[in-house]
Amino acid sequence: MQFTISTGRHKECIEITEQVRSIVRDSGIERGLCHVMVLHATAAVIVNENDDPNIGVDLLNALDGAVPEHAGWLHDRVDNNAQAHINASIMGPSETVPIEGGDLVLGTWQGLMVVELDGPRASRRVEVTIVPIA
Repeated sequence: MQFTISTGRHKECIEITEQVRSIVRDSGIERGLCHVMVLHATAAVIVNENDDPNIGVDLLNALDGAVPEHAGWLHDRVDNNAQAHINASIMGPSETVPIEGGDLVLGTWQGLMVVELDGPRASRRVEVTIVPIA
């Protein structure tokens, strides 16, 4: 199952937990694994705190410090977004979350987020695959 999101900033963290939770509930699967993947090379999917939006800001600031923009990256000669590709590779395009009782198994403050690293984009595709476990 696939859904799309729009991003409004060059870099941002976008909460997608409820969209994914809805797909899981609609699937009727009581126990299994939910794999969530963003289908783009300059975005990532993470599990992190979803109560304080400053976590996303802090994450993006930390990434900027670790991987500076336009620091002589060879890919910048192609389309000027090497930092986005590097950061997306560090975080990864996907997360897998257990399903129990027909719902995602997440901690109290955990949520799923797409991390936009090269926006804004009118459409980012997110693929959700549910694997039942007997």
